[in-house]
Amino acid sequence: MVPSRRVYLLLVLGIVIAPILSLFLGIRATIAITLLFDAIVLGLMVVDGLQVRRSRVQISRELPSRLSIGRDNPVILKVTSSNANALIEICDYYPTGFGVSAPTLRAIVKSNSTQELTYTVNPTQRGEFPWGNIQVRQLGLWGLAWDDWQISQSLPVKVYPDLVGLRSLTIRLTLQLSGSMRQSRQTGIGTEFAELRNYRTGDDLRFIDWKATARRVGGYGNATPLVRVLEPEQEQTLLILLDRGRLMTAKVQNLQRFDWGLNATLSLALAGLHRGDRVGVGVFDRQMHTWIPPERGQHHLNQLIDRLTPIQPVLFESDYLGAVTNVVQRQTRRALVVVITDLVDVTASTELLAALSKLAPRYLPFCLTLRDPQVDRLAHTFTDDVTNAYARAVALDLLMQRQVAFAQLKQKGVLILDAPANQIADQLVERYLQLKARNQL
Repeated sequence: MVPSRRVYLLLVLGIVIAPILSLFLGIRATIAITLLFDAIVLGLMVVDGLQVRRSRVQISRELPSRLSIGRDNPVILKVTSSNANALIEICDYYPTGFGVSAPTLRAIVKSNSTQELTYTVNPTQRGEFPWGNIQVRQLGLWGLAWDDWQISQSLPVKVYPDLVGLRSLTIRLTLQLSGSMRQSRQTGIGTEFAELRNYRTGDDLRFIDWKATARRVGGYGNATPLVRVLEPEQEQTLLILLDRGRLMTAKVQNLQRFDWGLNATLSLALAGLHRGDRVGVGVFDRQMHTWIPPERGQHHLNQLIDRLTPIQPVLFESDYLGAVTNVVQRQTRRALVVVITDLVDVTASTELLAALSKLAPRYLPFCLTLRDPQVDRLAHTFTDDVTNAYARAVALDLLMQRQVAFAQLKQKGVLILDAPANQIADQLVERYLQLKARNQL
């Protein structure tokens, strides 16, 4: 039981009035009256608090089955009142380190009704975390006391990579292939035969199937030419190498680079599986930490999520040559090999440049680097302050050094994508779909 603000105001009021009463009744009588008044106030407070216990609200918590890192995950508290209106304050003991939209919730629940209170949590780490009980305060009918108690709702919760983003990507990829947003297949885009259709204005004449057209004319008397429609080849191999070394431990917008890279890995894997390719993933530091062989089918995505979610970055220097050599030994046929890492400059990234160059003759190497948006802001913000000007000069030099390294990679036939870490997943998927459409693999 906790006194309300009204109790303190009444007690202060008694102290303020006491000097005035002493002028008329004397000091002893005033003290007696004041003590009696305080006793009545405190007694009413106790009675008010006891009344609340007979009409406590009932609260239950609803959580997503799997929380997504870096996303606002909704938490719903269902409050059911008894036969009286209830003014309540709720503090939910969410895991330490989670960002939260509202640490304390306050609401008035009408009698014999159920009300939903919603707030969001934003996890910044993957793994399993303890979620505590619910602390509740309910104000008495006279407004003199808060009844304070806990509701047992403790449970463990698991934080996964960005599953919300994966669901959105699934919808987007599906809409691209079906429904009103389906993209028209184009002649000459792809290598696998998809269908024959009637010639349309603007179609390339080189893709007219004259034999099929002749059979149509002979059999049905329809002189409309038929054109061959091709689509990107399926059952190709996509290998994703995710660096979990020292460079991936740095934080970018409250998440480690590794977490941004893991989100990009799963997004690319989803796109590859959705397009019918075989997808394999390797996570490496000084050695190949985890290797998941390439497979097809949407069921493979669940395996990737389960295997990759527990992995955390480490403060070791990554062995890029060792990782590439491991891939070459496991995958003998041509494949798109995407290396997700970060790059500093030519000198510090010599081994990465050499490793990617080793892939170029047989495979299609793709280097994905996660840039810090803060560096971009510093580099493009003009200032007259000496300290800020020095920070801007360092940021500009860092970006220039990266561009020099990228130029060397491009000369060796390596594809490059350098983008802010918080935008990398969408850009990577878009680039992959372009590669498929252009048959570069």
